[in-house]
Amino acid sequence: MLKPLGDRVILQQQAEEEQMVGGIVIANNAKEKPQSGKVVAVADGRILDNGTKVAPSVKVGDQVLFDKYAGTEVKYEGSTYLVLHEKDIVAIED
Repeated sequence: MLKPLGDRVILQQQAEEEQMVGGIVIANNAKEKPQSGKVVAVADGRILDNGTKVAPSVKVGDQVLFDKYAGTEVKYEGSTYLVLHEKDIVAIED
């Protein structure tokens, strides 16, 4: 598995459900990007200006919500992941 650096987190995005509006199936390119995912890897944390390391707020296995256009998609061993900064995560689902 990939190992993120700094304050980055690697997510596996939730699969989109097919949407129908009035019996019409919405095309894939018209659908919005999913904003939830499962954390599959977490970096050690970011380092502040004074040298103190801040531990990450999320852990592997957490279901999270993140900013709409956050992160970079990466393909690794046939799967697609999203690499983003921890600050782009807005909530952890219970």
